[in-house]
Amino acid sequence: MIKTFTQDDVIRYVYEETSEEESLLIEDALMSEPDLMAFFLDTLELRSLMNRIERQPRRQTLQNVFDYSRSYTPNPLA
Repeated sequence: MIKTFTQDDVIRYVYEETSEEESLLIEDALMSEPDLMAFFLDTLELRSLMNRIERQPRRQTLQNVFDYSRSYTPNPLA
């Protein structure tokens, strides 16, 4: 039986969410399907770019958390 792999399968493979057996089958499919290989390479590049994104909260958001933390009184009945 020939298994057809989807882009979702390739994404799971890129993020190492496939079993060893499934990974081998996906690797075979990548070698024989140029469109799937192109998607795989694009996905690897996107993952690399996304890993470089640095996110920081706005100062006002941090200030709100700090203000809440300072004013928080634990409920002694809980």
